[in-house]
Amino acid sequence: MTNDELQTLVEEISLQYFQKPFRHRAYFNPRLRTTGGRYMLGSHNIDLNRKYLEEHGTSELIGIIKHELCHYHLHIEGKGYRHRDSDFRNLLQKVDAPRHCSALTDTKRNRRILIYSCSKCSQTFQRKKRINTAKYVCGRCKGKLIFRKEIKQDS
Repeated sequence: MTNDELQTLVEEISLQYFQKPFRHRAYFNPRLRTTGGRYMLGSHNIDLNRKYLEEHGTSELIGIIKHELCHYHLHIEGKGYRHRDSDFRNLLQKVDAPRHCSALTDTKRNRRILIYSCSKCSQTFQRKKRINTAKYVCGRCKGKLIFRKEIKQDS
């Protein structure tokens, strides 16, 4: 599905379920990782995650579009558009939109754990990010840290 086809789909869903036109842009945002979609308050555009279409199909994408259109139309009308607002919850129920999208199975990548140890007291430290051993010292005895090994984990 291209961005133009997505734009057409969002406009059709808006007219079908909300009886109101969608006058802004909808597009796939490749930078979205953990969320199905995002309504932008400033520009009124809707970003969508293409991975949900690929993994769960069109029905899941339509549910995400309906959810984001609830934010859109309520915000345009000046009503409660946040998840906690009753206007939002009522509109979600009315158009049969999901409150949360399904989880992606591919979100967890191969992770690594870096092992450091202290040269004085032999205390070991596990970190996800590399640390500068010239700048940081052991929290227990202020000894010099030494990089030991990297462990790859399949999540």
